[in-house]
Amino acid sequence: MSWIYLLIAAVFEIAFALGTNATKGFTRLWPSVFTLLAAAGGIFTLSLALRTLDVGVGYTIWTGIGSIGTVVLGALIYKEKITAPKIVAFASIIAGALVLRLAAGA
Repeated sequence: MSWIYLLIAAVFEIAFALGTNATKGFTRLWPSVFTLLAAAGGIFTLSLALRTLDVGVGYTIWTGIGSIGTVVLGALIYKEKITAPKIVAFASIIAGALVLRLAAGA
């Protein structure tokens, strides 16, 4: 169940990051409310996941999924460019998260 909580937390993390861009410096009310709720949801579900996962593994995977999801959706929603160096960095994040997962033995 902790891995499900971690995936839900990562979705909230992606929503938080994308929402932050939409707030225009927290000057727009509804995007700001959405962003704050996403941040709270992410931290809450991360805390549920960390009941049984090692914090180093859980946090690293949470931020890794959040980073990759944010870049991919940022490209789709905000038309940000995905370059070759970004792809190499994403592959490194995924490889690191997989090694952590295997090392945790969970």
